[in-house]
Amino acid sequence: MKAIGLFILGLFFSFCLNATSNLSKKEYISFYEQIAIQQMNQYKIPASITMAQGILESGSGNSTLAKTANNHFGIKCHTDWKGEKVYFDDDAKNECFRSYTKVEDSYIDHSIFLTTRKRYESLFSLSLSDYKGWANGLKSAGYATNPKYAEELIRLIEELELYKLDGSFFSPISTSNSYLVLAKQTHENKVDYIKVRKGDSFYQISKRYGLTLSQLHAYNDFNPLKDILEAGDIVYLEPKRFYSRIKNTIVLERTMSLREISQKEAVKLKKLMRKNQISSPDEQLPKGEKIFLR
Repeated sequence: MKAIGLFILGLFFSFCLNATSNLSKKEYISFYEQIAIQQMNQYKIPASITMAQGILESGSGNSTLAKTANNHFGIKCHTDWKGEKVYFDDDAKNECFRSYTKVEDSYIDHSIFLTTRKRYESLFSLSLSDYKGWANGLKSAGYATNPKYAEELIRLIEELELYKLDGSFFSPISTSNSYLVLAKQTHENKVDYIKVRKGDSFYQISKRYGLTLSQLHAYNDFNPLKDILEAGDIVYLEPKRFYSRIKNTIVLERTMSLREISQKEAVKLKKLMRKNQISSPDEQLPKGEKIFLR
């Protein structure tokens, strides 16, 4: 229970998957409902349906597939999947399932999966408030083999009042604009980057710029528990430098960690740790501290 308490205070989603206590349905909803609402805004899939499928398919994030592969929707590899894979027994032995770096990527891929397959096309003529129509449509289209799949989704939506999420909206994100390639900027340390917009994700950015998720994570030194990008975050599109080409040192104007400095100065985190003999990337360094950049 201690781990769950820490989450309530604001730790990120990924830590939850390693916690010794299983998530309840309500805890799962509190962690992921904002992503479901965001996906509804962008892809026009009811948030109630997304949440109910996530709960049902992942056992509220407690299934082996969810914990080992961040796959919350039971999506199998199919022939078009080029990402990481894991294998589990399901309808047949040793079936291939998609594996994701972040839980958010599972939610995004779920939306893309539904919007790009013809068998689900008719669902998008339904109202966002018609969760019963969506549930029955998913079953008819063959999303799951469970004959009571639609009934179980509807039961979860009504039992947990998930239908209330379908009236929740962020500032609308236009589908036509959501994949526009943002203009690259070049850091003074000669590294290309972009500034994140609201609604951007590692997955979307990797697709826009022809990078793999592994490359994107390698180029940036975000905390491993960071699941959601925030507007204004800097994301580098190529490797940071081993040292600053224009500064020997900086003096901190506010409390910062080396992880933050690494992103700000476009210098590799491990190099900063070695140059400054600091073992923790997240140690809060006081205002006035001198940091060596080369």
